[in-house]
Amino acid sequence: MAVTNAKKYKEIKVQLKKTPLAQAHKKLGAQMVNFGGWYMPVFYSNLMEEHQTTREKAGLFDICHMGEIKITGKKSQELVQQLITRNIDGMPVGKIYLSVICSEKGGIIDDLTIYKIAEDEYMLVTNAGTKDKDLQQVLKVKKQLGLTDSEVKVVDISNKIAKFDLQGPNSQSILKKICSADLDSLKYYSFVKGNILDVKAIISRSGYTGELGYEIYFNSKEAVRIWNKLLSVGKNLGLKPIGLGARDTLRLECGMNLYGHEISEEFHPLQSRYGWVVSFDKEFVGKKALEKIKTKGWEKQLVGFEIVDRGIARNCYQIFKNSQRIGWVTSGTYSPTFKKGIGMAYIDKKYDKLGTKLKIKIRDNLFEAKIIKLPFYKRS
Repeated sequence: MAVTNAKKYKEIKVQLKKTPLAQAHKKLGAQMVNFGGWYMPVFYSNLMEEHQTTREKAGLFDICHMGEIKITGKKSQELVQQLITRNIDGMPVGKIYLSVICSEKGGIIDDLTIYKIAEDEYMLVTNAGTKDKDLQQVLKVKKQLGLTDSEVKVVDISNKIAKFDLQGPNSQSILKKICSADLDSLKYYSFVKGNILDVKAIISRSGYTGELGYEIYFNSKEAVRIWNKLLSVGKNLGLKPIGLGARDTLRLECGMNLYGHEISEEFHPLQSRYGWVVSFDKEFVGKKALEKIKTKGWEKQLVGFEIVDRGIARNCYQIFKNSQRIGWVTSGTYSPTFKKGIGMAYIDKKYDKLGTKLKIKIRDNLFEAKIIKLPFYKRS
């Protein structure tokens, strides 16, 4: 039986999608796991060390599994405007917007970033697991608007694009060593084009960690060379490769949503702390449903909490108030920065006030927690 299971595991592992850096990760001693169908590094040394390295020095993340969809043509703005909840009228070239794609019912198909490359060109950066349904939704909306290929062209360029995240206080000093772009004047949630080594790239000042950092896009054929060069030039400034484990604790400390946990088609943006990216002054898919929800109200609200007692809450742990079950944990961890258990949860909206005391069932015991303001961490 053990041999049979081992064979099955090997077959499954072979079927996983791989980024261009799969072998590079193994050479660095990474612990590799199945992450949503991708063969990805969860850590290289350990989660705590990699978390602190990113907070105090710099970390390099392989995010090549993310999706990129290119939308071009004279009606490209019309398509993107109808697709996403946020108003992009007046959005300047070189700017990035965070937004969501909703279903007709108002549920979140994906949260994503929109890059305005040119007046008639956009790049949508999607979550890895939602890229295919995002693409289907883009094409569906295009058809609903009656747009032709000559007016708008939609292309999935994910396999051609490599994406790295370089994050941490020393990230700018490291990137300057091999990047031709002017990073000093690059503002948050903006991007520039430039060369990294001799490779054309898009460099954005953004990220998923709450630190000073950059997301870098370039030809996937150059992934290994640029990865190795960054690690080399950044070694003296403390740069290390970082796995998905620390990426998760970093984003949770910053109160950032994770698809499949805080957001999905079961939840709408108003309850998921994404109300600020919903522009009711323009048309978009799901607007009518969200208007009704806004008027009627909703039952569950996403909140942040910290464990008062010693304990760590995990995804799906149940939450109680006065012996009544009122919600569940969406993400929970031990915070390396604050040395305590933290998390996010959906609870009955009537209990969502800051400071409210709750009980979380961890294994067979109830642990005290309280609602606190998000994000937990802000860079000083």
